[in-house]
Formats: sequence, structure tokens, C-alpha cells
Amino acid sequence: MSTPPKPASRVSVSTFDDMKRDARPIVMITAYDAPTARMAEAAGVDSILVGDSLGMTVLGYDSTLPVTMTDMLRHTAAVSRVCTRALVVADMPFGSYQASSDDGVANAVRLIAEGGAAAVKLEGGAPVAPLVERLVSAGIPVMGHIGLTPQSVNAFGGYKVQGRDAEAALRLVHDALTLEAAGAFAVVLELVPAELAAMITEELAIPTIGIGAGTGCDGQVQVFHDVVGLGAFTPRHAHRFTDAGALITGALAQYAAAARSGEFPAEGNLTHLSEDVLAQIETALPLVAEED
Repeated sequence: MSTPPKPASRVSVSTFDDMKRDARPIVMITAYDAPTARMAEAAGVDSILVGDSLGMTVLGYDSTLPVTMTDMLRHTAAVSRVCTRALVVADMPFGSYQASSDDGVANAVRLIAEGGAAAVKLEGGAPVAPLVERLVSAGIPVMGHIGLTPQSVNAFGGYKVQGRDAEAALRLVHDALTLEAAGAFAVVLELVPAELAAMITEELAIPTIGIGAGTGCDGQVQVFHDVVGLGAFTPRHAHRFTDAGALITGALAQYAAAARSGEFPAEGNLTHLSEDVLAQIETALPLVAEED
């Protein structure tokens, strides 16, 4: 009798360190509920980001800004309940840490304690370093996020590549080094020129996770809906590996047609009463009708 294989060990913050040291690419994907998290785990990803991108992918907003702590807690908990291997990272939504570091610590604690996340991610460079340091001192692993930070989309004037000129590029390098010094275990580089992302990756001892930042990063993160074809459009930095949207729409159309034609439900979908019970009901039905 063969011995069953050992379950894969849980990915942790230290696993990220090991993967950077061993030059093993880190694979991260977003997920927002139990079904998508199960699929991501089955695919063998290393980390799941419960991103505030859920505002656009599942809540119908046109940005991440309206997403609340209540939203993030609910979706993070749904993902965490079914994950047994991947490192679950929860986004800190807009407004959850900008007012004060006390707010930031309290809300990060909630994402860990109530949401079940193993780490949190927050946007910003040097200005948020003191908060990162406080969170890490409190035992909360923090992933940084620089480059295009969607919560600052109004300040950027749109979803634009960051770090195109020398001054902006050097500022991003400084931000990355400052986040590392504050204790972040990894940094997301979003919409950063590939050459700059590779330079930052080389400078840091902690892993970089790129999205629209090239192959010079230590890992990649993508939005679930972009990868499987459930989004309204596919951004330039993403690749649609399948068209699940068309497949699902086709299945729903078949269901609608079958329901309208009477082909569904079929005999195999039904449950029947026994003849004895049916006879009893038919006998009693007139009496019940009279009482009513």
C-alpha cells in the first residue's frame, strides 16, 4: 500500500525570502471569495491577494476608492477559510490608514484577527514607512506597494506608468529601500518600467512582486478576472489565458434555452413521491381545500 503524499507546506513570509534567495519566481493572484480561492490554491499559486481591486471586479465600482473595511473583512474571511497553503495577503482599503497610524494598526489587526489574513498590503512609499514599522513591531507582516498606487489615482490623474524620468525613478528606488528598512517583507511594483523594476529588485534584499513591471521582479501578481477572461477588458499588463466569461455565458444561454423549452429539468433532476404517499395526499386534498 503506497503512502499518501505529504500536503504541501504552508507558504509563509520566510518562504518568500527563501524563494528570492533561490531565484524561484513567486506566483501571486487575487481572489475575492471561496470559489476563486479554491481554484487558485488548486492551481498551485504561492500567494493570494485579497485586493481592493474587488471594488471594480466584483462590486461594480469604477475605482478601488469606495471599498470599505467591511468589504475587505468579508472577502478576506471568505478566502482565508478555504486556503490551506497559499499565503493570504489582505489589502488595507482607502481610508483605513490615511488618517492616523493608530487607525492603521487597529484596521490591520482586524484583517488578521477577523479576516484570517497572514499579512496586509498597503500603498505608499516613504510616507507610510513609520506605519509599516509599527505594524511589523506589532507582529503583522506588511507587503509594500509602490509605483502606480490605485488609491492615489486622483493624484496621478489616471492609471499611468510611474517612474519614467530620472527624478521619479530615483524616488521609487528610495521608497522601496525605505519600506525595506521599515520591515516590509516584500514590495509590489505596479506599472513601473521594466528596467527600473529590475534595478529595484537588484537593490533589495526582500522580494519584489511585479504587475506591469517586467520579468526582472522576483514574482508576479495578476488580477484573477483578467487572467481567466471575466473582466470587461484586459489591461496591457495582463494576459487572458482563457475566456471563462464566454464559456460561462454560453452555459447560461444553454440553461435558459433548456428551461424555456421544457428540456430542463429532466427526469434525472426530479424527486417523486411514492404511490402510497401520493394516494394519501390525493384523498386528503379535498378536505384541506374545504377547510381553507
